[in-house]
Amino acid sequence: MTGLPVPEGTSSAPVDEATEQLVPLTDAELLRAHVGGDRDAFTQLFHRHRDRLWAVALRTVGDREDAADALQDALLSAHRAAARFRGDAAVTTWLHRIVVNACLDRIRRRQAHPTVPLPDGSRTDESGRWPGFEPAAPVADHDTALVVQQALAQLPAEQRAAIILVDVQGYPVAEVAVMLGVAEGTVKSRCARGRARLALILGHLRPRGPAVPAPSRSDKPVPSVTAGNPPPVGGVRSGSGQSGRDGIQEEK
Repeated sequence: MTGLPVPEGTSSAPVDEATEQLVPLTDAELLRAHVGGDRDAFTQLFHRHRDRLWAVALRTVGDREDAADALQDALLSAHRAAARFRGDAAVTTWLHRIVVNACLDRIRRRQAHPTVPLPDGSRTDESGRWPGFEPAAPVADHDTALVVQQALAQLPAEQRAAIILVDVQGYPVAEVAVMLGVAEGTVKSRCARGRARLALILGHLRPRGPAVPAPSRSDKPVPSVTAGNPPPVGGVRSGSGQSGRDGIQEEK
């Protein structure tokens, strides 16, 4: 059986399909596949980044139900807008920007302070719509985690988003600027103002250094004669001095 001619410079060895399938597609390739009609490509893309997207949504909104709704809105927007992705930034940066914008829109519409439930570490929420990927805090840290989340909820939405992306999620300032669609200096300014507010709110959580004990009387040399009790002159003893010494003997 004769095969097709092999071009010069190429190997005639057959391609190992199993090995080829082990190489995962990049984010950009998955997005292009989705635009091209692949029904599974966008699902794969979402599952690849869902943990961090969910964490950003939950911490930004502060409420599990609202975070799930915001994340759902964001993914629907990304699903529909995939054909308009120009590749100016990484796909993950593009996804995070859509998620953050959806969260900020929901906060502005809510017109109320978000509730801050304790993370329970479950893998699905009560509605079953979106899995909860927020790990549960240790029991000893529940109170601290709640206080920190409540403090974040008190920040203006833009400062909160910057703090969460930079300080909590660890993204570089330059990448966060692209996510938020603002200048790097704006991100730095929002972080600085947000940190200052948090420092005031969470000041009571700062570890206090060991108290420095006041010097005791034993730390200082005791003079043989105190300044208020000069020695008697001319060997004359006063009655008050004698009674004082008698009182000391009684205390001993």
